Amino acid sequence: MSATITKQPEQLKRKVTEEDEEEAQHFARVVGAFNYYKTYGYDRVKRAEKNYEKLSEKHKELLPEFLSHLAEIKHCIDHNNEVVKVMIQYTADMFENRESYGLDKGMLRVTGFDMEKVKTTLKQFVRDWSVDGKIERDACYSPIIREIEDLFPVNGISRSSISVLVPGAGLGRLAFEIARKGYISQGNEFSLFMLIASNFVLNRSPSEECFTIFPWLNNFNNLKCLKDQIRGVKFPDVNPSSLPEDSSFSMIAGDFLDVYTSPACWDCVATCYFIDTAHNVIEYIETIFKILKPGGYWINLGPLLYHFENFPDEPSIELSYEVLKQVIAKCGFHMLKEETDVPSSYLQDQTSMMKYEYDCVFFVCQKPVNASNGDSSSRDDEVS
Repeated sequence: MSATITKQPEQLKRKVTEEDEEEAQHFARVVGAFNYYKTYGYDRVKRAEKNYEKLSEKHKELLPEFLSHLAEIKHCIDHNNEVVKVMIQYTADMFENRESYGLDKGMLRVTGFDMEKVKTTLKQFVRDWSVDGKIERDACYSPIIREIEDLFPVNGISRSSISVLVPGAGLGRLAFEIARKGYISQGNEFSLFMLIASNFVLNRSPSEECFTIFPWLNNFNNLKCLKDQIRGVKFPDVNPSSLPEDSSFSMIAGDFLDVYTSPACWDCVATCYFIDTAHNVIEYIETIFKILKPGGYWINLGPLLYHFENFPDEPSIELSYEVLKQVIAKCGFHMLKEETDVPSSYLQDQTSMMKYEYDCVFFVCQKPVNASNGDSSSRDDEVS
């Protein structure tokens, strides 16, 4: 299973060249951010060391384990960095036209935003592929999988004929689990950070729990004890190559709106913590309606933490769930099931003194069976 980047049809040679160069620069910046991980981590430790040196000798004596703990953190950073280096090693085979994605672009400027993405990506190994992440997966993925099993098969059609798309697939665990149930499953992901990590865990894991990551090293606040900060997590908890030979599982790279344009192709679209990643969530709803087969289902679970709300140079439309429901109906969907207070956390350190929880919405919608070829303009269709 390999990720591929889908490009738009060629318009002008100059434009394509510019797009290729932009993609190559973005790829180089993401790889540069991963390569900067050790320096970034060490800089944070150095800041703690400098603050310690400013203490009086009396106060230093009260903290006999302070410096040795920082040394342990650096040791764990070194370990994480080795995992990151292996991850980067396998990026060359991820993409079509990979000759334009060389790593010789020089060290591009790495931003704090880039490093937040790196830290989040490392934590995603916990959420998607470790025993420690089972609590979050059970809360988020299990309701979706149960609903798919309840809805399909129908009319004697086997699971192997049912196609399920998972946009915003992250590191691919939900799409993987759907494939394990026997369905045709495809994950779609836009973030190169996630794609690099998913390629690594899905294609380069020889066995269960063959890797260890220390995901909480940057959490200097709300620690109950020092060992919580340097707690290791093994992954993957299941071997991704354990899928049956006749399974159909793939991961596709690219923007959801650009990649999925063909109407009436999917039996089910499953979105988990995804719809609020849109600049304009209405475009997501319209696209989901379009690509579903008549009678197909959209299953969603997640909050409405609109990702571009606080980016002044990025467009963002933020809708309340009440308004969102109205838009979903106006786009042609029929709401079949709805829960508005489904508790769920995201990348939560279970040992931390600070815990946060979303009250997610969970709903199941159906595209009317007599809807015309992906057109959401007809509002009065009835589900037969």
